[in-house]
Amino acid sequence: MAGTTIEFAPLLPWIAVIALGVAAALLAGIGLYVRANGALWRTLAFAVLILTLMNPSLIAEEREPLKDVAVVIVDDSPSQGIGERRAQVASALEAIRTAAEKHGNSLELRVVKVGQDGLAAADQGTRLIAPLSRALSDVPARRVAGAILLTDGQLHDPQSALQADDLPKPLHVLLSGRAKASDRRLVVVKAPAFGIVGKEQEMTIHIEDSAAVPSKTATLSIRRDGGEPTSMEAPIGQDFKLPITLNHGGPSVFELDVAPSRDELTRTNNRAVISINGVRDRLRVLLVSGEPHAGERTWRNLLKSDPSVDLIHFTILRPPEKQDGTPINELSLISFPTRELFEVKLDDFDLVIFDRYRRRGVLPPSYLRNIVDYIEEGGALLEAVGPTFAGPFSIYRTPLGKALPGEPTGEVVNRGYRPTVTDVGKRHPVTAGLATDDQDQKWGRWFRLVDVDVKQGRVLMNGADDRPLLILDRFGEGRVAQLNSDHIWLWARGFDGGGPQAELLRRLAHWLMKEPELEEKDLRAIARQDQLEITRRDVDAEPRSVTVTGPDGKTQEVTLEEKSNGLFTGSLPITQSGLYRVSDGDRIFMAAAGSLNPIEFADVRAAEDILAPLSKATGGAVHWIENGVPKLRRTGPDRNTAGRDWIGLTANGDYIVTGVEVVPLFPALLVLFLALGATALAWRREGD
Repeated sequence: MAGTTIEFAPLLPWIAVIALGVAAALLAGIGLYVRANGALWRTLAFAVLILTLMNPSLIAEEREPLKDVAVVIVDDSPSQGIGERRAQVASALEAIRTAAEKHGNSLELRVVKVGQDGLAAADQGTRLIAPLSRALSDVPARRVAGAILLTDGQLHDPQSALQADDLPKPLHVLLSGRAKASDRRLVVVKAPAFGIVGKEQEMTIHIEDSAAVPSKTATLSIRRDGGEPTSMEAPIGQDFKLPITLNHGGPSVFELDVAPSRDELTRTNNRAVISINGVRDRLRVLLVSGEPHAGERTWRNLLKSDPSVDLIHFTILRPPEKQDGTPINELSLISFPTRELFEVKLDDFDLVIFDRYRRRGVLPPSYLRNIVDYIEEGGALLEAVGPTFAGPFSIYRTPLGKALPGEPTGEVVNRGYRPTVTDVGKRHPVTAGLATDDQDQKWGRWFRLVDVDVKQGRVLMNGADDRPLLILDRFGEGRVAQLNSDHIWLWARGFDGGGPQAELLRRLAHWLMKEPELEEKDLRAIARQDQLEITRRDVDAEPRSVTVTGPDGKTQEVTLEEKSNGLFTGSLPITQSGLYRVSDGDRIFMAAAGSLNPIEFADVRAAEDILAPLSKATGGAVHWIENGVPKLRRTGPDRNTAGRDWIGLTANGDYIVTGVEVVPLFPALLVLFLALGATALAWRREGD
């Protein structure tokens, strides 16, 4: 392509050329006014001389046209998977590409896909403006033909990015989805991050329904920790307070699901997941010491050192058989409140500990039966036996013996030995990791062990001659632990090197109170970056695969490998944000990957409210794809760029110059000839 222009390069400064031109014009004007002979030819001579001083040249440029650049941003975020939206976008993109090919010599079409499915896609929402700016970052403004957004209209870019002056012009929007679709969604207005176990909490929810005539109520389903759901009716269009009670420590996952409306757009935003961390209030522990002994202070110090424990401790100093004649009003001892503790307030305790207790007539059989009922209904008992456990006054020979896992043989071992962890104990969370294979051989010695026959439960530690030292058992809904020695206090005092007394008793108490991290059979999963890491603990070391259900409802099997004693691990790539349900057949664990309630699905209705003002401000237009894909035109820089059934991309006509040819318009010989000829003719006319 060629372009021709005339340019001037004056031989004198412009001011001098102008002055001479004015003088020549005056002289010529006077001559013409008085009608002097030869005035016309003198004017021609002056004009030739002035034009010569201006030095005009004809510039011929060789030009190479540059293509204009238009960008098509394709919204491929997770919300585009609803209905026929992706198919609509695909058809619109194909139509735009076909139309752009007709202008291939003058238009470059750049297609950018944004928001592909992935872990972070739903968390970040749909962001189109930043990718649009990056796509045009290397294009000069004079070559930008415009931009087209293929989206459902839901935008989550920062408000600062939504400025029409910073956007390419024109900006057209082609919307996928249905223009008048209705949808019902569940919004969690307020939910606690943590709560006290056993106390009622409250969360506030709101059900929105965009139907033309919405219902008054909807069925709300609530599922806790993957268990069986419960249903209730909840109002639509107003805040609803939902009472909940946490029944265990650690995270509790609540899945809320509202029933779909008749013409539901998607069920994705009908669900919400709330994770509330349960914390125990101050734990109430009842410690009953049968008689003073060297290890009594160990139990008291351990429990009192924990600020979250309320300890009630009684030591039986004056049994009924002790009759020394001292008047009651002169005794300083507090009367043992047996009725209040073992009949009225027993259920208020989280843990009951009997430390070297023996039958002395203080607690009648009916109270001991109350303790058995308390355990069966979910309570916890720790029995730390003394030498009297092997004799005729053993507490085992009371109704409480029904709940104890070890039956005394009548033998008491009184010699030094080092406690060891059994094979089962190495897998059990109460004793796992307390010692390496040989470390328990270095623990300090104990010097007493009451021999028992194990009726039920698991033996985690052995004493002298591999006799049972620590037995754990489940009784009804509750738990029982039996420690067949009263010499653990030797570890507390560091005798013979000591041992992990504090950690062992802490774990033991927490297992009795059903802390989730100390369960014998446990299943857990956690999302780390793009992997779902699964951990399964099984004291019986039974290998088993797990089933993982993703947020989209699809399931897959994951085989776990044994990492250590009774600990199995495996992993799974994470491709979606949401809640993953992991099950081994007996237990279910809920793991959250990314946001539990992603912004991408907060509102999934296709809408033009956000983008229409921006499009209009840039000279663009908004069209619904369901009504047909508008035609594509090229328009001039100052022409309209949108119509009822068409959209336009600006034809800027930019170019680069590849060559220049300069031709003087007044060569020297021509100027000399014209000037002399005009002068001669003027002189001749004066002579006539």
